[in-house]
Amino acid sequence: MLQQQGIRRIVFSRLFAKPAPPPPASAGGRLIYAVGDVHGRLDALEPLVEIIAQDALAAPPAERPLLIFLGDYVDRGPASAPVVEHVLKLMAQSAFEVRTLKGNHEEALLQFLDEPAFGPIWAEHGGRATLASYGVSPPLARDDEAGWEAACAAFAAALPAAHLAFYRSLELMITVGDYAFVHAGVRPGVPLDQQVERDLLWIRTEFTAAKGPFDKVVVHGHTALEEPQISRHRMGVDTGVYATGVLTAVRLDDAGHKILQARVGRETRP
Repeated sequence: MLQQQGIRRIVFSRLFAKPAPPPPASAGGRLIYAVGDVHGRLDALEPLVEIIAQDALAAPPAERPLLIFLGDYVDRGPASAPVVEHVLKLMAQSAFEVRTLKGNHEEALLQFLDEPAFGPIWAEHGGRATLASYGVSPPLARDDEAGWEAACAAFAAALPAAHLAFYRSLELMITVGDYAFVHAGVRPGVPLDQQVERDLLWIRTEFTAAKGPFDKVVVHGHTALEEPQISRHRMGVDTGVYATGVLTAVRLDDAGHKILQARVGRETRP
């Protein structure tokens, strides 16, 4: 009788026990840091890079740590050109392997260089701040075609060759282990190797509202929220630094993840 009761208890506990949590996603043995949208806020980028460097020194990995920028280096904040210069220096001189993704704001910048008539649209979404950081003053009127032509020519002349090469060489997706790094997100239901550039740079609600799973855990920026959005299938790390003063990165390794942040003053410029 006691034996039967014991068997019942075992069966009962197995039926109603909570399933074991899934193991953390694999970072392929790498130590990875992914930085959200910077948007011209060098004042936040510099301390965050220092925080990341100190974190990496605390437990140095066997392999060179990987630092991934998720795109949108420019627009809105006051220091787009210095941000790009800082990233270029990190690529050349830092202890990290640095890889850089393209954001929709870099796409807009390149479109303006090819189509001056796109200037008014870009300007309304932060492009004026980028032009100013390169010493270029755009016209005030949307319909000043000659003014936008002149601004485009001045921008092309002011843009260092290394910056132009940087904008043109940005990646669309980086995969490491169980993670896929993109700027905006992915189209649900579409394999990663069949994603299109527009979705990778621009998708929003169709991706963020999807429950997943996707082919990999998607780490992204683009959709700014006050707090990082961490779930089993995606990690959103854009915390709207241009307005909040909070720049976020996520640290990933085979043991799991950790959020790192730099907090500086809010941007008060219009």
